[in-house]
Amino acid sequence: MKWLVNLLIGLAVAVAIGLFAQRDAGYVLIGRGYSTVEMSLTLFVILAVVSFAAVYILLRLFAGTWRLPVQLGMWRQQRRAEKARRSSNRGLVELAQGNWLSAERALLRYAQYSETPLLNYLSAARAAQKQNAPERRDRYLAAAHSSARDADFAVELTQAELQLAHGQNEQALATLVHLQSIAPKHPHVLYLLSRLYQRLNSWGDLKTLLPALKKSKVVDPQMLNELDKTIQLHLLQLAAGKGKPEALQASWQHVPRELRQDPELVYRYASTLIDYGKHDEAEVVIREALRRDWDPELVRLYGQVRPTQAEQVLATAESWLKGRENNAVLLLTLGRLSAQCELWGKARSYFEASVGALPSAIGYRELGLLLEKMNEQQAAAECFRQGLLLLDPPRNTAGKALQSLANSNASEK
Repeated sequence: MKWLVNLLIGLAVAVAIGLFAQRDAGYVLIGRGYSTVEMSLTLFVILAVVSFAAVYILLRLFAGTWRLPVQLGMWRQQRRAEKARRSSNRGLVELAQGNWLSAERALLRYAQYSETPLLNYLSAARAAQKQNAPERRDRYLAAAHSSARDADFAVELTQAELQLAHGQNEQALATLVHLQSIAPKHPHVLYLLSRLYQRLNSWGDLKTLLPALKKSKVVDPQMLNELDKTIQLHLLQLAAGKGKPEALQASWQHVPRELRQDPELVYRYASTLIDYGKHDEAEVVIREALRRDWDPELVRLYGQVRPTQAEQVLATAESWLKGRENNAVLLLTLGRLSAQCELWGKARSYFEASVGALPSAIGYRELGLLLEKMNEQQAAAECFRQGLLLLDPPRNTAGKALQSLANSNASEK
C-alpha cells in the first residue's frame, strides 16, 4: 500500500512540473570563458535529477562493494552459528536417547561456533564417559574449562560426577575436596562427598560431614537417620576390631543419645562386650534398653550373658514374664539363665515351654544339651532330631547326616 501512495505522489509532482513547464519553459544559461550552454529549465532539471540519481547509485555500488567482505563474513558467521545450533540440538537429542557416539560427534562438530560451547563440551564429556573413554572425557572437560573461564566450578563438579560414576574414587575425592574448600555448603558437593565416603568406607569422614548434610537438607531426614545409624554401626565395628574394650566403650560414648536407644546398635555393642568377656557391663546395657523398648533379639542376647550375679539376673528376667507367659524367646532366655544357676529342673521346664510355644532349632538344641547333662541320652537325641528337622532346606543335607549320627549314638548307648 505504501508503494502505491508514493507512486501517486510521484505522478502528481511530475504532472505539476509538466504543467508548470508548458506555461513557461524558461531557460538556463551556463557560461565559462567564451563557451556557453543554453537549455530549457525543464531539461536542466531533468538532467540534474538524472545526474544526481546516477551519482547516488554509483556511490551505493561502491560502498556495497567496499563492505562486501565484511558482509560476506557476517553471512558465513550466521550460517555457521545456525549449523552449530542445529548440530547442538541434534547432539542433545542423541544424548537423551542413549546414542553416545553420534551424540559426541554432533556436539563437537561445530562446538567452537556454538553460542554455548560450555554445554557442548560438558555434554560430550558425558557421552564419552558412557563409552568408557576417560581420556576423551578429560579432554572435553579441559576444552570446557578453556571455553568459559568463569565456569570452573561447574566444570569441576561435572568432572567429579563423572569420576565417581567411573569408579575413579581417588581422583573424585581430590576434586570434591577442592570444591568443598571453595564452597563448603554447596548441597551437591556435600551429597557427592557422602556417596564417596560410603564407597570408601571412610566412616569417620562421613561422620564429620553429617552436620553439614543435615543443614543442607539435600538428603531426606529419614535417610539421614539411617545413614547416621550406619555410621555408628561401622564405627563400633572398627573400635571392636582394635581388640581393646576401652576403645569400644569410648566409641559408644560418642554415639548420639537418641541412637543409643536403637536396638540394633545396642545389640552390636552388647554382643561385642560379651565377646570381650564384659558380661556385667553387657547385662546393664541390655537391661536398660529392654526397660525402654522390648526387642526379641535383645531378649535372646540377654540369655547369653554370664554375669557375676546370675541369680539376680534370672530374677530380673523372670519379672518380664507377666503378660509374656508364652513368649518363646523369653522362655528360651530364662532356660539359659536357669542353666547358668544350675537350676536344671527349672531350665528344663523353660526350654520345654519355649519349644512348646514356638518350636525352634535353637530351642531343641538347648534342651538336648541340657538332657545330655542329665544323662537322658535318648530324649536328647530326639531333641537334636527335632531341631535338625526345623533347619532351612539348604542345611537339610548336612542335617540328615547329623541326625543319623545322633540316632546311631543314641542306639549305641
